[in-house]
Amino acid sequence: MENLSLDSVCYVVVKAREFHVKVDVVEPHPGSNASDENMDTVLEDYADDPVEDELKAFIDEMNVDEQIELVALTWLGRGTYAIGDWGEAVAEARRDHNNHTAGYLLGMPQLSNYLEEGLAAFDLSCRDVDIAHL
Repeated sequence: MENLSLDSVCYVVVKAREFHVKVDVVEPHPGSNASDENMDTVLEDYADDPVEDELKAFIDEMNVDEQIELVALTWLGRGTYAIGDWGEAVAEARRDHNNHTAGYLLGMPQLSNYLEEGLAAFDLSCRDVDIAHL
């Protein structure tokens, strides 16, 4: 990976986990104090989910080369490409690139797993990153 930092990938991994853990809304009009509701609303999938907005904004703010490598890394982790085909994966992601990268990636429920598997193919891991500062 020439353009994509490990910190950026790990940030997406963490946020994708937060986003994809959401469950259907049980209480459409929760009380004003989340602690009164046992914090259950944090895990419910409301339309105005700040985690989704934050993750989309982060991916949208990446430059084109970073977005391309993020998609290629996802494909690598999904098993569509092998590490030896990294150049081909990047070339394919470049051909397919458009302004919908965030939506495409967020549509993958296994995104965080795919990215971690992709990193593992490069002998990298989010364990090597201080997640607290992300």
